[in-house]
Amino acid sequence: MSEKIGRTVKIAGPLVIADNMTGAKMFDVVRVSKHNLVGEIIELRGDTASIQVYEETGGIGVGEPVHLTNAPLSVELGPGLITSIFDGTQRPLEKIVEQSGDFIARGIDVPSLSKDKRWTFVPVVKPGDKVVEGDIIGTVQETEIIEHKIMIPPGLSGTVEKIESGEFTIEETVCVLKDENGDNKELTLMQKWPVRTPRPYKVKHKPVVPLITGQRILDTFVPVAKGGTACVPGPFGSGKTVIQHQLAKWCDAEIIVYVGCGERGNEMTDVLTEFPELIDPKSGRPLMERTVLIANTSNMPVAAREASVYTGITIAEYFRDMGYSVALMADSTSRWAEAMREISGRLEEMPGEEGYPAYLGRRIAEFYERSGYVDCLCSGERQGALTVVGAVSPPGGDLSDPVVQATLRVVRVFWSLEDKLAYQRHFPAISWLNSYTLYTENLNRWFSDQLGEDFVKQRQYAMALLQKEAELWEIVRLVGAESLPQSDRLILKIAESLREDFLQQHAFHDDDTYCSSEKQRLLLDLILSFEPEAERGLDAGVPFDKIAYMDEKELISRAKYVPHADVENEYQRIKGEIHKGIDRLITEATE
Repeated sequence: MSEKIGRTVKIAGPLVIADNMTGAKMFDVVRVSKHNLVGEIIELRGDTASIQVYEETGGIGVGEPVHLTNAPLSVELGPGLITSIFDGTQRPLEKIVEQSGDFIARGIDVPSLSKDKRWTFVPVVKPGDKVVEGDIIGTVQETEIIEHKIMIPPGLSGTVEKIESGEFTIEETVCVLKDENGDNKELTLMQKWPVRTPRPYKVKHKPVVPLITGQRILDTFVPVAKGGTACVPGPFGSGKTVIQHQLAKWCDAEIIVYVGCGERGNEMTDVLTEFPELIDPKSGRPLMERTVLIANTSNMPVAAREASVYTGITIAEYFRDMGYSVALMADSTSRWAEAMREISGRLEEMPGEEGYPAYLGRRIAEFYERSGYVDCLCSGERQGALTVVGAVSPPGGDLSDPVVQATLRVVRVFWSLEDKLAYQRHFPAISWLNSYTLYTENLNRWFSDQLGEDFVKQRQYAMALLQKEAELWEIVRLVGAESLPQSDRLILKIAESLREDFLQQHAFHDDDTYCSSEKQRLLLDLILSFEPEAERGLDAGVPFDKIAYMDEKELISRAKYVPHADVENEYQRIKGEIHKGIDRLITEATE
């Protein structure tokens, strides 16, 4: 810590004004008062600095010291990140509980990563090897399913002079590198990175592989690509957090970073109690073994909310640089924007729409732009993906809210949550008519190669049926369903089956909470196969009601609960039963 000391002249909530700050830089971290509160410089005027304090400032007076650290807000990146839960400034909450009890003591200083734990380091380079920034020099088995790759920090390259294997703490030297100037650089298992600076990469590509979530409405109708962006706006009680939990549990990203930004404490508690018990469907190991949690709940200092999203995305970028597919869930960016609005008001900045700062759109765009499917820095070839999914909580579900509009301008997938669907117990409560994805063309080749051309055509046809149903309901409200021709009544019946048997999913049913791509393909084919069979019966003179309410139709309604292992055989059997049932009705009609 620098000997340079400033002095507080004004305190307004989380904002502290200090003078005698000549030499300080924007976004440098400082320690305020004798309590050593962590703060960040967000404005400089002459020798006066405005400091955003990440802890409670009650009881701080004028004239208290401000110590400079001469370093920006940074995170420690190394073994120990996985399975951890941090606050918004990367302080480990489990360690804080041990030192200060259930409530975070002010000014508590706990290392982000354990400095005592020893990790087994296995080198993959040898003395004399030339390495460049991003090259992997060794690995640490962090959990049973995640291999932590130790990389050359960005901006450094040279020749390996010395490298050792064995057990090390994250601060001990494992490699000595002679850089291009002939200087020796000591490398440890850990590196630091400023959270507001995006980590570099070689090239960003157009994403062409979908992020499989196991949620049928998302994967089939409004998919997001690996390396893409999505937002989930919706009113209170529509299930934003439920969707994000489902994505964190089941999406096929290798690393999950979950940021609870200003959320209620009980929701983060649900995450903390559920995740250790959940089993990853791909590895059979606990889900926490590939998860990093960042919690800045609504009762924590408001200023730290802004830091939490940057902390989360920097950790996510670090794992992306190792070549992993990473998914970041931010819940919710509205609380982050509200924190920005509060700080902006205390800085007496000119307010923009609804009091938000004029730079709201830029900050949101900068955040989502850090996603991507990229070629990582290294001498060879290595690709990683960072997918960002942000929940937005507009007041009253108003989608004209500035935060929603600023988000929609930069994201390419819009999952529109509707409270009326939630009240009907339809989950996920995502509107299939209002939601959209701009990745369809990018992903069609993947869907065609993996699931067949028929799936792409059936998906388009199913969407057309759902849109036709919405049009027909306008007529039904006026004249009733019985007055429609049989062909239109059949469309309503198939669309109803799509809604209730395909789009609706049971989060607490073992065989329905996660639905593989192959099961989605087969289930969609099963539902749509009822239409030609029903038309065959109608052409033979069978009354529509007999077809619509035939006993065999119930088999389709229960098909989504069939275990994954039995799906193919069982669905073929159901198709056979439907065919026999229509034959029976035709025979009865002709007799």
